[in-house]
Amino acid sequence: MPQNGPPAKEMVYFPDMAGALPSKSAEFRRVMWTGLYSQVVLMTIPVGGDIGEEIHTVDQVLSFTSGTAEATVAGKKQQVKAGDMVIVPAGTQHQFVNTGPTPLILTTVYSPAEHDPNTVHKTKGEGDELEEAGKDEAPEWAHKSKAENKKSGAV
Repeated sequence: MPQNGPPAKEMVYFPDMAGALPSKSAEFRRVMWTGLYSQVVLMTIPVGGDIGEEIHTVDQVLSFTSGTAEATVAGKKQQVKAGDMVIVPAGTQHQFVNTGPTPLILTTVYSPAEHDPNTVHKTKGEGDELEEAGKDEAPEWAHKSKAENKKSGAV
């Protein structure tokens, strides 16, 4: 369901996030939910593929549900696997390369949001192209301060 504004004040439930749901997703990147202060994104990295070396202006928490990868964060390398979590602070260079024989599947939480709430990128190339063209930007409402949100009644 497309998200055109701040989220409703209600529970959002994704059953089986450690099993069936992620394994059915073949897209490189799919935004699952965008809130006032964070965003949940499901990613599938093909065998031999990578996320792309990058630096975000937001914090990122990556939780791996399937596969294996080599993580490089601030120059430090670490092997990661299903069940592991990696935190990448804002402003930190990072890269994740799928080193296993199966797709690497992970859920990442950005805080605040990094992508348009309706983002679905079938491939890394598509995602890179849309980001470079400025067509995958987080909405303004996802970057307001707590004070602004409180004043407007959003929280």
